[in-house]
Amino acid sequence: MTRAALLAPLFALALVGCGGNQNTLGPASHDERSISHLFWIMFGASCVGFGVIVTLLFLGWARRERPNLPGGRGERAATGVVIGLGVALPIVLLVSLFVYSDLFVVDSVAAPTGRTPVTVRVIGHQWWWEVRYGGSNVVTANEIHIPVRTDVTAIVTTADVIHSFWVPELNRKVDMNPGSQNRLLLRADRAGAYRGQCAEFCGLQHAHMAVEVIAQPKAEFQRWLAQNAKPAARDSKLFDANCGSCHQVRGTPSRTRVGPDLTHFASRRTIAALTKPNTPENLREWIRDPQHVKPGNRMPNLPLTNAQFDALARYLESLR
Repeated sequence: MTRAALLAPLFALALVGCGGNQNTLGPASHDERSISHLFWIMFGASCVGFGVIVTLLFLGWARRERPNLPGGRGERAATGVVIGLGVALPIVLLVSLFVYSDLFVVDSVAAPTGRTPVTVRVIGHQWWWEVRYGGSNVVTANEIHIPVRTDVTAIVTTADVIHSFWVPELNRKVDMNPGSQNRLLLRADRAGAYRGQCAEFCGLQHAHMAVEVIAQPKAEFQRWLAQNAKPAARDSKLFDANCGSCHQVRGTPSRTRVGPDLTHFASRRTIAALTKPNTPENLREWIRDPQHVKPGNRMPNLPLTNAQFDALARYLESLR
């Protein structure tokens, strides 16, 4: 066996941890806890079934040289084992799992039908997330702020192709189909940041279409909401001339909504849908050569001088 063949499984195992904190078995909500329990129950049932099959195979191998007379007691016993473990046991296990999932899991993770304290509208784009808060003019991108231990209805849809919204620690995945909308309950039992991902291949930068749900204490969430409802403190002619045809900054002449709303861009934790942390260095790299950071994205390279790039970066850093 070659060295490459030996290292391939280790390399694949290492890649498993490269998607950020997206642990489906580390639930942080009631809904996801129900899904996690179902997984462990199904995993246990699968282990039992697998163990039975392996045991029978081992017994068959161990007794492979023993004489067996057709129609004798041994054959009748073997037939009973096959019917009992090969037919009856799988039926009992599958029916039991179906009843359990239907009674205790499906209803638990069903789409919310009533009103909840907070409603957010999540719109998938190639390759970023637009987030709008019901009853407010707050619009953000790639970050969903929610109050902790509070029911939040997420109404999800898409502006282009099929996407799938999934925050593994909070709830199930839900498809975002053109022309329709689905609903999902987001409720975090504890404060923290929960990484999500588009779970439906949607094009070149599908892997870099991530989202972050930030659960905050209620008072902190209300302060964030009030701050993000305010318009931008100032305008920039440089931004209007070069970025205003795609981006909106509320309170300025830039009102186009092709790309993300940038009104409070500097308060966000990441750029390019969690591709990189939102630092001055990464921001300058992004606006100078966005195709290098995220190849195939819709943002063009701008024909600006170094001084203009620096001025544009400073303006974006002031949008808090």
